Amino acid sequence: MLTTADAATFERCMAVGGVALFPADTVYGLACDPDAKEAVQGLYLLKRRPLAKPSAVMFFSLELALAALPELGERTRGALESLLPDGVTLLLPNPAHRFPLACGEDPDTLGLRVPALPPAAAALGRVSWPVLQTSANYAGEPEAREVRDVRPGLREAIDLVLDAGPLPGTPSTVIDLRRYEAEGAWTIVREGAVASACVEAKLG
Repeated sequence: MLTTADAATFERCMAVGGVALFPADTVYGLACDPDAKEAVQGLYLLKRRPLAKPSAVMFFSLELALAALPELGERTRGALESLLPDGVTLLLPNPAHRFPLACGEDPDTLGLRVPALPPAAAALGRVSWPVLQTSANYAGEPEAREVRDVRPGLREAIDLVLDAGPLPGTPSTVIDLRRYEAEGAWTIVREGAVASACVEAKLG
């Protein structure tokens, strides 16, 4: 089980440009400061992921996410309040071009995560700033349900490893909300940890 000291160490790792292996609510992820170019480039290099591909930005509380994205419309903010925290990644309009290093080739779209942390990882709820996050695997390989599932070559190159035991192992459901404000339209891009019926019940 993670402790408040682990959460503080995680924040320090982000502050000095490190890359951390950490538990979310779905699978193990890699995290770095989303505004630190060298850290982002290092994470992508470790993962063997092209820089043109986007990653999500994760906040550890919904309140922090909403405060960081004041340009979101009322309808979209309501959708976030209905869907988060949970095992979903939301594709949002990004007119302010926030977190450009996480957006890849599409600065007009931001991927957002706010996890529903399991009890063993609940201490991460104290983390006060966002992180760029992506699954802890080489590009195209299976996601990691446990720390031991992460390839040794990848795990040994990471600055910090936080182990909260086994996770569910199913990656997040990806929901496109970019047309939700204007049209009330949404689509599921990838089925995952949260069933489509659950999403429909919350969004209509």
